[in-house]
Amino acid sequence: MVKEIQLYLCIFFVFAFGIFYELSIEPGCLFDCKPISKKFLNEKEVMTHGEKIIFLETTNRLQPPPLVLCSVESAARIYLDRPVVFFMKGLDNSTLLDIKSSCPALSAISTLKNVFIFPLKMDILFQGTPLLPWYLQINTTNEKYWVYISSDASRLAMVWKYGGIYMDTDVISIRPIPVVNFLAAESSKFSSNGIFGFQRHNWFLWDCMKNFVENYNGDIWGNQGPFLMTRMLKGLCNLTDFQNMEDQRCHNISFLHPHRFYPISYPLWEKYYEVWDSMPDFNYSYALHLWNFMNHEKKNMTVGSNTLVENIYKTYCPTTYWTLVQAAEGSKGMSLNKTS
Repeated sequence: MVKEIQLYLCIFFVFAFGIFYELSIEPGCLFDCKPISKKFLNEKEVMTHGEKIIFLETTNRLQPPPLVLCSVESAARIYLDRPVVFFMKGLDNSTLLDIKSSCPALSAISTLKNVFIFPLKMDILFQGTPLLPWYLQINTTNEKYWVYISSDASRLAMVWKYGGIYMDTDVISIRPIPVVNFLAAESSKFSSNGIFGFQRHNWFLWDCMKNFVENYNGDIWGNQGPFLMTRMLKGLCNLTDFQNMEDQRCHNISFLHPHRFYPISYPLWEKYYEVWDSMPDFNYSYALHLWNFMNHEKKNMTVGSNTLVENIYKTYCPTTYWTLVQAAEGSKGMSLNKTS
């Protein structure tokens, strides 16, 4: 019976996601309003199409949880004129061809017209960058933070090679980012690498990749990630405390105010999973980072909880939210039938 319930929910999720995304995207825009479409047939064509939104999965996981789906859907809604590209290490060409049966959740998000899913092949990605010699000689079995380190490396190479905006899969887009070359401040003098954007072949990212290799230390979490971005930026710019809501700018790089992506700072990450008296407007934010790395308790969005995260799902990824509601109702109904 459990397997039957899981199969029922997967099939329902696939079809409902595609249909209700089309219905909810914009009034009067059923099936034909978005500029980006599936006319792109392969990875090269997609990645050479102007600015992109890039997501990465550096584990072998093929069933993304709801937060990942919400991140991708929110980006697809906010950036209708851009490809939203999801690279996955566990995906190969054969899996990609049979995605509907092997990866139901992936099949669902691939129905979004500007979303594209491709295998992540690091040996190819790092070619032509300072990262390739490091990658070829590294013993990954000795690296306790390898999933994070490989992600840190891949996002640098990806944005350097193709240009665009990289986002972590726990970032919910709420309005377009109006600048091109930027880093996101977590605090006045500390840069995140969870979201950043640059034009193709930007010199800053090349220097970051060189520093990644020259100062490599896999025993320190974040040494090749946020600490790398911070030390590189500090080497260029005299970082000061932010004044009001103004961003900083140095060497053609915008250092965006912490409220742009981190209106709730990491020590307060649990606030996302609490009930608020009213929904905050996040007027100064472009996206919301939900700090999933801090979420050791594995808190999830719960339907009917009226928590902040539930209201975020309702507002910025309504199709993902709707399918979760239907899945919860379907699961409840199947359980009732089993006991009756």
